[in-house]
Amino acid sequence: MKKQDRVLIFDTTLRDGEQAPGASMNDREKLEIAFALERLGVDIIEAGFPVISPGDFASVVAVAKNIKKSIVCGLARSIKKDIEAAHAALKAAKCGRIHVFLATSKIHLDFKFRKSQDEILAMAVDSVKLARGLMGDIEFSPEDASRTEREFLYRVLESVIKAGATTVNIPDTVGYSIPEVYGQLIADIKNNVPNINKAVISVHCHDDLGLSVANSLAAVKNGARQVECTVNGIGERAGNASMEEIVMALKTRADYFGVTTGINTKEILRVSRMVSKATGFLVPPNKAIVGHNAFRHESGIHQDGVLKERTTYEIMSPDDVGFVGTSLILGKHSGRHAFKERLKVLGIELKENELDKAFERFKAVADKKKQVFDEDLLAIVDDEAQTADQVWSLERLVYQSGTAVEPSVELTLKSKGKTFVKKATGDGPVDACYKAIEMITGIKGALLDYSIQSVTRGEDAIGEATVKVEIEGVSYIALGASTDIVEASAKAYVNAVNKAIGKRTR
Repeated sequence: MKKQDRVLIFDTTLRDGEQAPGASMNDREKLEIAFALERLGVDIIEAGFPVISPGDFASVVAVAKNIKKSIVCGLARSIKKDIEAAHAALKAAKCGRIHVFLATSKIHLDFKFRKSQDEILAMAVDSVKLARGLMGDIEFSPEDASRTEREFLYRVLESVIKAGATTVNIPDTVGYSIPEVYGQLIADIKNNVPNINKAVISVHCHDDLGLSVANSLAAVKNGARQVECTVNGIGERAGNASMEEIVMALKTRADYFGVTTGINTKEILRVSRMVSKATGFLVPPNKAIVGHNAFRHESGIHQDGVLKERTTYEIMSPDDVGFVGTSLILGKHSGRHAFKERLKVLGIELKENELDKAFERFKAVADKKKQVFDEDLLAIVDDEAQTADQVWSLERLVYQSGTAVEPSVELTLKSKGKTFVKKATGDGPVDACYKAIEMITGIKGALLDYSIQSVTRGEDAIGEATVKVEIEGVSYIALGASTDIVEASAKAYVNAVNKAIGKRTR
Protein backbone atom coordinates (compact mmCIF):
# COMPACT_ATOMS: atom_id res chain seq x y z
CA MET A 1 0.00 0.00 0.00
CA LYS A 2 1.30 3.45 -0.94
CA LYS A 3 2.35 5.54 2.06
CA GLN A 4 -0.06 8.41 2.64
CA ASP A 5 1.17 12.01 2.31
CA ARG A 6 0.96 14.20 5.40
CA VAL A 7 -1.12 17.38 5.29
CA LEU A 8 0.02 20.03 7.78
CA ILE A 9 -2.70 21.78 9.78
CA PHE A 10 -2.00 25.50 10.23
CA ASP A 11 -4.43 26.90 12.79
CA THR A 12 -5.05 30.65 12.71
CA THR A 13 -7.83 30.83 15.32
CA LEU A 14 -5.73 33.14 17.51
CA ARG A 15 -4.98 35.49 14.60
CA ASP A 16 -7.52 35.42 11.77
CA GLY A 17 -10.20 33.88 13.97
CA GLU A 18 -9.88 36.65 16.52
CA GLN A 19 -10.43 39.23 13.78
CA ALA A 20 -14.11 38.23 13.69
CA PRO A 21 -16.08 41.22 15.06
CA GLY A 22 -16.59 40.76 18.80
CA ALA A 23 -14.30 37.72 19.06
CA SER A 24 -11.47 39.41 20.98
CA MET A 25 -9.81 37.11 23.54
CA ASN A 26 -7.68 38.02 26.53
CA ASP A 27 -4.14 36.72 27.10
CA ARG A 28 -5.22 33.90 29.44
CA GLU A 29 -7.83 32.64 26.97
CA LYS A 30 -5.34 32.75 24.09
CA LEU A 31 -2.76 30.74 26.00
CA GLU A 32 -5.34 28.15 27.11
CA ILE A 33 -6.48 27.74 23.50
CA ALA A 34 -2.85 27.46 22.34
CA PHE A 35 -2.30 24.60 24.82
CA ALA A 36 -5.49 22.95 23.57
CA LEU A 37 -4.33 23.28 19.95
CA GLU A 38 -1.01 21.71 20.92
CA ARG A 39 -2.82 18.76 22.54
CA LEU A 40 -4.94 18.52 19.41
CA GLY A 41 -1.79 18.01 17.35
CA VAL A 42 -1.91 21.18 15.26
CA ASP A 43 1.35 21.54 13.29
CA ILE A 44 1.49 25.35 13.20
CA ILE A 45 -0.24 27.83 15.51
CA GLU A 46 -0.49 31.36 14.13
CA ALA A 47 -0.50 33.18 17.46
CA GLY A 48 -1.11 36.73 16.27
CA PHE A 49 0.04 39.82 14.42
CA PRO A 50 2.81 41.13 16.73
CA VAL A 51 3.24 44.64 15.32
CA ILE A 52 -0.46 45.49 15.42
CA SER A 53 -0.59 46.24 19.18
CA PRO A 54 1.33 45.72 22.42
CA GLY A 55 -1.36 43.23 23.46
CA ASP A 56 -0.92 41.15 20.32
CA PHE A 57 2.86 41.24 20.73
CA ALA A 58 2.60 40.05 24.34
CA SER A 59 0.21 37.22 23.49
CA VAL A 60 2.53 35.95 20.73
CA VAL A 61 5.44 36.07 23.19
CA ALA A 62 3.42 34.08 25.76
CA VAL A 63 2.46 31.41 23.24
CA ALA A 64 6.03 31.24 21.89
CA LYS A 65 7.42 30.71 25.41
CA ASN A 66 4.99 27.97 26.39
CA ILE A 67 4.29 25.89 23.27
CA LYS A 68 6.92 23.22 22.60
CA LYS A 69 5.42 20.72 20.12
CA SER A 70 3.79 22.99 17.53
CA ILE A 71 5.49 25.62 15.37
CA VAL A 72 4.49 29.10 16.60
CA CYS A 73 3.92 31.63 13.83
CA GLY A 74 3.65 35.43 13.77
CA LEU A 75 2.14 37.44 10.91
CA ALA A 76 3.90 40.41 9.28
CA ARG A 77 3.27 42.70 6.34
CA SER A 78 6.12 43.15 3.88
CA ILE A 79 7.43 45.97 6.04
CA LYS A 80 10.69 45.97 7.98
CA LYS A 81 9.14 46.96 11.33
CA ASP A 82 6.50 44.19 11.02
CA ILE A 83 9.09 41.51 10.27
CA GLU A 84 11.37 42.65 13.07
CA ALA A 85 8.44 42.72 15.52
CA ALA A 86 7.44 39.18 14.54
CA HIS A 87 11.01 37.99 15.02
CA ALA A 88 11.26 39.67 18.43
CA ALA A 89 7.97 38.12 19.57
CA LEU A 90 9.05 34.65 18.44
CA LYS A 91 12.58 34.65 19.91
CA ALA A 92 11.59 32.32 22.76
CA ALA A 93 9.84 29.80 20.48
CA LYS A 94 11.29 26.31 20.25
CA CYS A 95 10.16 26.34 16.61
CA GLY A 96 9.17 29.70 15.13
CA ARG A 97 7.90 30.90 11.76
CA ILE A 98 7.50 34.37 10.28
CA HIS A 99 4.54 34.64 7.94
CA VAL A 100 4.96 37.53 5.49
CA PHE A 101 2.15 38.69 3.21
CA LEU A 102 1.72 41.16 0.36
CA ALA A 103 -1.24 41.63 -1.99
CA THR A 104 -0.62 40.74 -5.63
CA SER A 105 -3.98 41.03 -7.42
CA LYS A 106 -4.55 43.83 -9.93
CA ILE A 107 -7.36 45.36 -7.89
CA HIS A 108 -5.05 45.67 -4.84
CA LEU A 109 -2.12 46.97 -6.89
CA ASP A 110 -4.28 49.62 -8.60
CA PHE A 111 -6.36 50.82 -5.66
CA LYS A 112 -4.49 49.93 -2.44
CA PHE A 113 -0.82 50.22 -3.34
CA ARG A 114 -0.82 52.16 -6.62
CA LYS A 115 2.31 50.25 -7.57
CA SER A 116 3.44 48.24 -10.60
CA GLN A 117 3.92 44.49 -10.65
CA ASP A 118 7.70 44.93 -10.70
CA GLU A 119 7.58 47.13 -7.61
CA ILE A 120 5.41 44.61 -5.75
CA LEU A 121 7.70 41.76 -6.80
CA ALA A 122 10.72 43.62 -5.45
CA MET A 123 8.93 44.30 -2.15
CA ALA A 124 8.02 40.61 -1.81
CA VAL A 125 11.57 39.42 -2.46
CA ASP A 126 13.15 42.00 -0.13
CA SER A 127 10.76 41.15 2.71
CA VAL A 128 11.38 37.40 2.41
CA LYS A 129 15.15 37.95 2.34
CA LEU A 130 14.93 40.09 5.46
CA ALA A 131 12.78 37.52 7.26
CA ARG A 132 15.00 34.63 6.19
CA GLY A 133 18.00 36.46 7.59
CA LEU A 134 16.28 36.41 10.99
CA MET A 135 14.62 32.99 11.00
CA GLY A 136 14.90 29.76 9.02
CA ASP A 137 11.17 28.99 8.62
CA ILE A 138 9.48 31.59 6.40
CA GLU A 139 6.03 31.54 4.84
CA PHE A 140 4.97 33.97 2.13
CA SER A 141 1.38 34.76 1.14
CA PRO A 142 0.51 36.65 -2.07
CA GLU A 143 -2.72 38.10 -0.67
CA ASP A 144 -5.76 37.72 -2.96
CA ALA A 145 -3.88 35.07 -4.94
CA SER A 146 -7.07 33.57 -6.37
CA ARG A 147 -7.72 36.87 -8.23
CA THR A 148 -4.09 37.50 -9.22
CA GLU A 149 -3.02 37.30 -12.85
CA ARG A 150 -1.56 33.81 -13.28
CA GLU A 151 1.75 34.67 -14.93
CA PHE A 152 2.50 37.31 -12.31
CA LEU A 153 1.56 34.89 -9.51
CA TYR A 154 3.99 32.30 -10.90
CA ARG A 155 6.77 34.94 -11.02
CA VAL A 156 6.12 36.00 -7.43
CA LEU A 157 6.12 32.43 -6.12
CA GLU A 158 9.30 31.48 -7.96
CA SER A 159 11.05 34.62 -6.74
CA VAL A 160 10.09 34.33 -3.05
CA ILE A 161 11.07 30.66 -2.96
CA LYS A 162 14.44 31.64 -4.44
CA ALA A 163 14.68 34.35 -1.75
CA GLY A 164 14.18 31.78 1.04
CA ALA A 165 10.45 31.11 1.55
CA THR A 166 9.90 27.53 2.77
CA THR A 167 6.11 27.67 2.50
CA VAL A 168 4.05 29.54 -0.10
CA ASN A 169 0.43 30.14 0.75
CA ILE A 170 -2.28 30.67 -1.91
CA PRO A 171 -5.04 32.69 -0.19
CA ASP A 172 -8.58 32.92 -1.46
CA THR A 173 -8.74 36.10 0.58
CA VAL A 174 -12.30 37.18 -0.25
CA GLY A 175 -13.83 33.72 -0.73
CA TYR A 176 -14.26 34.30 -4.46
CA SER A 177 -13.09 31.00 -5.89
CA ILE A 178 -14.95 27.73 -6.48
CA PRO A 179 -13.55 24.22 -5.96
CA GLU A 180 -12.87 23.21 -9.58
CA VAL A 181 -11.13 26.51 -10.37
CA TYR A 182 -9.19 26.67 -7.10
CA GLY A 183 -8.02 23.07 -7.37
CA GLN A 184 -6.83 23.76 -10.92
CA LEU A 185 -4.96 26.84 -9.67
CA ILE A 186 -2.92 24.62 -7.32
CA ALA A 187 -2.26 22.15 -10.12
CA ASP A 188 -1.17 24.98 -12.44
CA ILE A 189 1.20 26.36 -9.79
CA LYS A 190 2.83 22.94 -9.50
CA ASN A 191 3.26 22.80 -13.27
CA ASN A 192 4.42 26.39 -13.88
CA VAL A 193 6.63 27.38 -10.94
CA PRO A 194 10.03 25.74 -11.64
CA ASN A 195 11.24 25.58 -8.02
CA ILE A 196 7.89 24.79 -6.36
CA ASN A 197 9.29 21.46 -5.08
CA LYS A 198 11.48 23.49 -2.68
CA ALA A 199 8.46 24.80 -0.75
CA VAL A 200 5.25 23.49 0.80
CA ILE A 201 2.09 24.71 -0.95
CA SER A 202 -0.41 26.03 1.58
CA VAL A 203 -4.00 27.24 1.16
CA HIS A 204 -6.06 29.75 3.12
CA CYS A 205 -9.72 29.97 2.12
CA HIS A 206 -12.51 32.25 3.31
CA ASP A 207 -16.17 31.29 3.42
CA ASP A 208 -17.93 34.22 1.72
CA LEU A 209 -19.66 31.83 -0.71
CA GLY A 210 -19.77 28.93 1.76
CA LEU A 211 -17.03 27.12 -0.17
CA SER A 212 -13.93 27.46 2.04
CA VAL A 213 -13.81 23.80 3.09
CA ALA A 214 -14.64 22.55 -0.41
CA ASN A 215 -11.95 24.80 -1.92
CA SER A 216 -9.37 23.65 0.64
CA LEU A 217 -10.13 19.99 -0.05
CA ALA A 218 -9.91 20.55 -3.81
CA ALA A 219 -6.49 22.11 -3.22
CA VAL A 220 -5.32 19.10 -1.19
CA LYS A 221 -6.48 16.79 -3.96
CA ASN A 222 -4.31 18.79 -6.38
CA GLY A 223 -1.16 18.84 -4.26
CA ALA A 224 -1.47 21.38 -1.45
CA ARG A 225 0.10 19.96 1.70
CA GLN A 226 -0.77 22.62 4.27
CA VAL A 227 -4.26 23.88 5.07
CA GLU A 228 -4.87 27.08 7.02
CA CYS A 229 -8.07 26.98 9.04
CA THR A 230 -9.75 27.94 12.32
CA VAL A 231 -11.67 26.15 15.05
CA ASN A 232 -15.42 26.34 14.33
CA GLY A 233 -14.57 28.23 11.12
CA ILE A 234 -14.51 31.62 12.88
CA GLY A 235 -12.88 34.60 11.19
CA GLU A 236 -13.45 37.82 9.30
CA ARG A 237 -16.76 38.30 7.49
CA ALA A 238 -18.24 34.81 6.87
CA GLY A 239 -15.21 33.13 8.45
CA ASN A 240 -12.45 30.70 7.48
CA ALA A 241 -12.30 27.06 6.51
CA SER A 242 -13.37 25.00 9.51
CA MET A 243 -10.51 22.99 11.01
CA GLU A 244 -12.72 20.17 12.27
CA GLU A 245 -14.46 19.77 8.90
CA ILE A 246 -11.15 19.70 6.99
CA VAL A 247 -9.60 17.14 9.34
CA MET A 248 -12.60 14.81 9.50
CA ALA A 249 -13.17 14.99 5.74
CA LEU A 250 -9.56 13.93 5.14
CA LYS A 251 -9.85 11.17 7.74
CA THR A 252 -13.27 9.87 6.75
CA ARG A 253 -12.49 9.95 3.01
CA ALA A 254 -8.87 8.85 3.18
CA ASP A 255 -9.80 6.45 0.38
CA TYR A 256 -10.31 9.46 -1.91
CA PHE A 257 -7.71 11.97 -0.70
CA GLY A 258 -4.95 9.50 0.18
CA VAL A 259 -3.52 11.79 2.87
CA THR A 260 -3.33 11.91 6.65
CA THR A 261 -2.92 14.57 9.37
CA GLY A 262 -1.31 14.55 12.80
CA ILE A 263 -4.53 15.59 14.54
CA ASN A 264 -5.80 13.74 17.62
CA THR A 265 -9.43 13.95 16.60
CA LYS A 266 -10.72 13.01 20.06
CA GLU A 267 -9.68 16.52 21.18
CA ILE A 268 -11.81 18.28 18.53
CA LEU A 269 -14.98 18.79 20.57
CA ARG A 270 -13.03 20.00 23.58
CA VAL A 271 -11.19 22.75 21.67
CA SER A 272 -14.39 23.66 19.81
CA ARG A 273 -16.18 24.31 23.09
CA MET A 274 -13.21 26.21 24.48
CA VAL A 275 -13.13 28.59 21.50
CA SER A 276 -16.90 29.02 21.63
CA LYS A 277 -16.73 29.99 25.31
CA ALA A 278 -13.80 32.37 24.85
CA THR A 279 -15.34 34.21 21.89
CA GLY A 280 -19.00 33.92 22.87
CA PHE A 281 -19.78 32.58 19.39
CA LEU A 282 -22.27 29.77 19.89
CA VAL A 283 -21.87 26.68 17.73
CA PRO A 284 -25.06 26.12 15.69
CA PRO A 285 -26.81 22.83 16.61
CA ASN A 286 -26.57 21.59 13.01
CA LYS A 287 -22.87 22.51 12.61
CA ALA A 288 -20.98 19.64 11.00
CA ILE A 289 -18.75 17.59 13.35
CA VAL A 290 -19.19 19.65 16.55
CA GLY A 291 -22.86 20.75 16.59
CA HIS A 292 -25.14 19.30 19.29
CA ASN A 293 -27.23 17.60 16.62
CA ALA A 294 -24.31 16.22 14.60
CA PHE A 295 -24.83 12.70 15.97
CA ARG A 296 -28.47 12.84 17.09
CA HIS A 297 -31.25 11.00 15.29
CA GLU A 298 -34.94 11.84 15.70
CA SER A 299 -36.43 10.13 12.65
CA GLY A 300 -37.79 6.70 13.54
CA ILE A 301 -36.23 5.20 10.42
CA HIS A 302 -32.84 6.66 11.32
CA GLN A 303 -33.07 5.53 14.95
CA ASP A 304 -33.98 2.01 13.90
CA GLY A 305 -31.09 1.89 11.44
CA VAL A 306 -28.52 3.21 13.92
CA LEU A 307 -29.63 0.73 16.59
CA LYS A 308 -29.19 -2.15 14.16
CA GLU A 309 -25.94 -0.89 12.60
CA ARG A 310 -24.43 2.51 13.39
CA THR A 311 -22.90 3.00 9.95
CA THR A 312 -26.33 3.03 8.30
CA TYR A 313 -26.69 6.70 9.21
CA GLU A 314 -23.35 7.68 10.77
CA ILE A 315 -20.16 7.95 8.72
CA MET A 316 -18.13 8.85 11.85
CA SER A 317 -18.26 7.71 15.44
CA PRO A 318 -19.15 10.39 18.02
CA ASP A 319 -16.20 9.10 20.08
CA ASP A 320 -13.83 9.98 17.20
CA VAL A 321 -14.32 13.70 17.76
CA GLY A 322 -14.70 13.67 21.55
CA PHE A 323 -18.42 13.32 22.28
CA VAL A 324 -18.70 11.60 25.66
CA GLY A 325 -22.45 11.23 26.14
CA THR A 326 -24.79 12.77 28.71
CA SER A 327 -25.46 9.97 31.19
CA LEU A 328 -25.94 10.83 34.85
CA ILE A 329 -22.56 10.51 36.50
CA LEU A 330 -22.58 12.59 39.68
CA GLY A 331 -25.04 13.83 42.27
CA LYS A 332 -25.19 15.84 45.48
CA HIS A 333 -23.69 12.94 47.47
CA SER A 334 -20.67 12.60 45.18
CA GLY A 335 -17.29 13.42 46.67
CA ARG A 336 -14.42 15.60 45.56
CA HIS A 337 -12.39 12.64 44.32
CA ALA A 338 -15.20 11.39 42.08
CA PHE A 339 -15.69 14.92 40.76
CA LYS A 340 -11.98 15.27 39.99
CA GLU A 341 -11.83 11.87 38.25
CA ARG A 342 -14.86 12.66 36.07
CA LEU A 343 -13.27 15.94 34.98
CA LYS A 344 -10.16 13.98 33.97
CA VAL A 345 -12.30 11.72 31.79
CA LEU A 346 -13.66 14.88 30.15
CA GLY A 347 -10.09 16.05 29.51
CA ILE A 348 -10.02 18.73 32.22
CA GLU A 349 -7.28 19.02 34.82
CA LEU A 350 -7.49 21.85 37.33
CA LYS A 351 -5.09 23.25 39.90
CA GLU A 352 -6.06 22.55 43.51
CA ASN A 353 -7.50 26.01 44.15
CA GLU A 354 -9.44 25.89 40.86
CA LEU A 355 -10.73 22.42 41.71
CA ASP A 356 -11.92 23.61 45.12
CA LYS A 357 -13.93 26.45 43.59
CA ALA A 358 -15.37 24.26 40.83
CA PHE A 359 -16.32 21.53 43.33
CA GLU A 360 -18.04 24.06 45.59
CA ARG A 361 -20.00 25.30 42.59
CA PHE A 362 -20.82 21.71 41.58
CA LYS A 363 -22.29 20.94 45.03
CA ALA A 364 -24.47 24.05 44.79
CA VAL A 365 -25.72 22.97 41.35
CA ALA A 366 -26.22 19.36 42.48
CA ASP A 367 -28.49 20.56 45.29
CA LYS A 368 -30.73 22.22 42.69
CA LYS A 369 -30.61 19.64 39.89
CA LYS A 370 -31.99 16.11 39.97
CA GLN A 371 -29.55 14.99 37.29
CA VAL A 372 -26.03 16.26 36.64
CA PHE A 373 -24.70 15.63 33.14
CA ASP A 374 -21.22 15.98 31.63
CA GLU A 375 -22.32 19.15 29.84
CA ASP A 376 -23.30 20.62 33.22
CA LEU A 377 -19.81 19.93 34.55
CA LEU A 378 -18.24 21.58 31.50
CA ALA A 379 -20.48 24.62 31.95
CA ILE A 380 -19.52 24.87 35.65
CA VAL A 381 -15.80 24.74 34.87
CA ASP A 382 -16.11 27.22 31.99
CA ASP A 383 -18.14 29.65 34.12
CA GLU A 384 -15.63 29.46 36.98
CA ALA A 385 -12.76 30.09 34.53
CA GLN A 386 -14.45 33.27 33.31
CA THR A 387 -14.76 34.70 36.82
CA ALA A 388 -11.20 33.82 37.93
CA ASP A 389 -9.03 36.80 38.90
CA GLN A 390 -11.61 39.35 37.80
CA VAL A 391 -12.44 42.72 39.34
CA TRP A 392 -16.18 42.24 39.92
CA SER A 393 -18.10 39.08 40.87
CA LEU A 394 -21.78 38.45 41.50
CA GLU A 395 -22.31 37.74 45.20
CA ARG A 396 -26.10 37.77 45.63
CA LEU A 397 -29.23 38.42 43.61
CA VAL A 398 -32.84 38.81 44.70
CA TYR A 399 -35.49 39.74 42.17
CA GLN A 400 -39.25 39.88 41.71
CA SER A 401 -41.26 40.01 38.52
CA GLY A 402 -44.67 39.18 37.16
CA THR A 403 -47.50 40.34 34.93
CA ALA A 404 -48.79 42.82 37.49
CA VAL A 405 -45.53 43.58 39.30
CA GLU A 406 -42.84 46.12 38.40
CA PRO A 407 -39.66 44.06 37.90
CA SER A 408 -37.06 44.91 40.55
CA VAL A 409 -33.77 43.52 41.86
CA GLU A 410 -31.47 43.84 44.81
CA LEU A 411 -28.02 42.96 43.54
CA THR A 412 -24.75 42.51 45.44
CA LEU A 413 -21.36 42.62 43.72
CA LYS A 414 -17.98 41.94 45.31
CA SER A 415 -14.68 43.60 44.44
CA LYS A 416 -11.34 43.49 46.27
CA GLY A 417 -12.96 42.04 49.38
CA LYS A 418 -15.71 44.68 49.59
CA THR A 419 -19.41 44.20 48.80
CA PHE A 420 -21.65 46.74 47.07
CA VAL A 421 -25.46 46.59 47.05
CA LYS A 422 -27.92 48.38 44.78
CA LYS A 423 -31.63 48.14 44.04
CA ALA A 424 -33.03 48.85 40.59
CA THR A 425 -36.15 48.46 38.47
CA GLY A 426 -36.44 47.81 34.75
CA ASP A 427 -38.51 46.52 31.86
CA GLY A 428 -37.79 43.01 33.18
CA PRO A 429 -35.60 41.36 35.81
CA VAL A 430 -32.65 41.11 33.41
CA ASP A 431 -32.88 44.80 32.48
CA ALA A 432 -33.11 45.68 36.18
CA CYS A 433 -29.98 43.58 36.88
CA TYR A 434 -28.02 45.39 34.20
CA LYS A 435 -29.02 48.79 35.56
CA ALA A 436 -27.92 47.77 39.07
CA ILE A 437 -24.59 46.51 37.72
CA GLU A 438 -24.00 49.81 35.93
CA MET A 439 -24.86 51.75 39.11
CA ILE A 440 -22.34 49.74 41.18
CA THR A 441 -19.47 49.54 38.70
CA GLY A 442 -19.89 52.99 37.17
CA ILE A 443 -19.44 51.42 33.75
CA LYS A 444 -22.26 52.02 31.30
CA GLY A 445 -22.75 49.66 28.39
CA ALA A 446 -25.17 49.24 25.51
CA LEU A 447 -26.63 45.74 25.16
CA LEU A 448 -26.28 44.85 21.47
CA ASP A 449 -27.28 41.20 21.59
CA TYR A 450 -28.61 38.72 24.12
CA SER A 451 -29.41 35.03 23.97
CA ILE A 452 -29.89 32.12 26.33
CA GLN A 453 -29.83 28.38 25.77
CA SER A 454 -29.99 25.26 27.92
CA VAL A 455 -26.82 23.26 28.39
CA THR A 456 -28.63 19.93 28.91
CA ARG A 457 -32.16 18.61 28.76
CA GLY A 458 -34.76 18.84 31.50
CA GLU A 459 -36.66 21.55 33.36
CA ASP A 460 -33.73 22.01 35.75
CA ALA A 461 -31.07 22.37 33.03
CA ILE A 462 -28.28 24.88 33.43
CA GLY A 463 -28.90 27.93 31.28
CA GLU A 464 -26.09 29.72 29.47
CA ALA A 465 -26.59 33.41 28.78
CA THR A 466 -24.55 35.13 26.07
CA VAL A 467 -24.39 38.92 25.85
CA LYS A 468 -22.76 41.33 23.44
CA VAL A 469 -22.17 44.65 25.16
CA GLU A 470 -20.65 47.84 23.78
CA ILE A 471 -18.54 49.67 26.36
CA GLU A 472 -16.55 52.77 25.48
CA GLY A 473 -16.94 52.05 21.76
CA VAL A 474 -15.71 48.44 21.98
CA SER A 475 -17.93 45.33 21.74
CA TYR A 476 -17.45 42.50 24.24
CA ILE A 477 -19.03 39.06 24.15
CA ALA A 478 -19.36 37.25 27.48
CA LEU A 479 -21.18 34.27 28.97
CA GLY A 480 -22.71 33.30 32.30
CA ALA A 481 -24.15 29.99 33.49
CA SER A 482 -26.67 29.05 36.18
CA THR A 483 -29.81 27.00 36.72
CA ASP A 484 -31.46 30.43 37.14
CA ILE A 485 -31.50 32.29 33.82
CA VAL A 486 -31.67 35.73 35.47
CA GLU A 487 -28.57 34.89 37.49
CA ALA A 488 -26.87 33.57 34.34
CA SER A 489 -27.76 36.81 32.55
CA ALA A 490 -26.35 38.94 35.37
CA LYS A 491 -23.14 36.91 35.44
CA ALA A 492 -22.72 37.33 31.69
CA TYR A 493 -23.03 41.12 31.97
CA VAL A 494 -20.57 41.24 34.89
CA ASN A 495 -18.11 39.20 32.80
CA ALA A 496 -18.48 41.70 29.95
CA VAL A 497 -17.70 44.55 32.36
CA ASN A 498 -14.63 42.65 33.60
CA LYS A 499 -13.42 42.17 30.02
CA ALA A 500 -13.73 45.91 29.44
CA ILE A 501 -11.79 46.67 32.64
CA GLY A 502 -9.13 44.15 31.60
CA LYS A 503 -8.75 45.76 28.21
CA ARG A 504 -8.55 49.24 29.75
CA THR A 505 -5.88 48.03 32.21
CA ARG A 506 -3.80 46.40 29.46
